[in-house]
Amino acid sequence: MWVYLNDAFVSAVEHKDDHQLLVVRARVEGDLERFFRGMNINVQRHEDRDYLFRTIVTKQTFARQLSAFAEAIDYPNFKGSIASSDHDRHDAYLRVWSVMANLQYR
Repeated sequence: MWVYLNDAFVSAVEHKDDHQLLVVRARVEGDLERFFRGMNINVQRHEDRDYLFRTIVTKQTFARQLSAFAEAIDYPNFKGSIASSDHDRHDAYLRVWSVMANLQYR
């Protein structure tokens, strides 16, 4: 699962050895900490993986975070909610938005 927040992007997959756990990955340093705000998580850096940053959490922990973010939505336009100072994230998300917009016309 890919999750785009206005200040973080994470990818979650089931842990290969424990089906109650998820490996949550990020490409940008700090995104995992922003996703798991206020939680004590152990982020590890893996230079040999496609996502540099990883943490392991229960599926319930991840679901609670998703729910909290959904309940906190307070903007009418997602792209407009990205901080104006975060140009790289805004531009990356705009490229994803454009690719997905084109997909609807296939």
